[in-house]
Amino acid sequence: MTSQDPTATRNLIPAQDGAARRLEMLTLEEAHDLLHLLRLIASEGDELSEEAEWFAIEIAARIPSEN
Repeated sequence: MTSQDPTATRNLIPAQDGAARRLEMLTLEEAHDLLHLLRLIASEGDELSEEAEWFAIEIAARIPSEN
């Protein structure tokens, strides 16, 4: 399994209801987990870093801090 393998994360993604029209809201814990992941990606310096940094800034501005 490599980072380029599209099936690499298949088991990490929960099954989705095909009838669902939109995503449910994230819990605060999920939002913080996503923020940590985006910051990690942003720090790697690859082609996704700039976009991950932008999303991290936007999400951080919309959720309460963990402290």
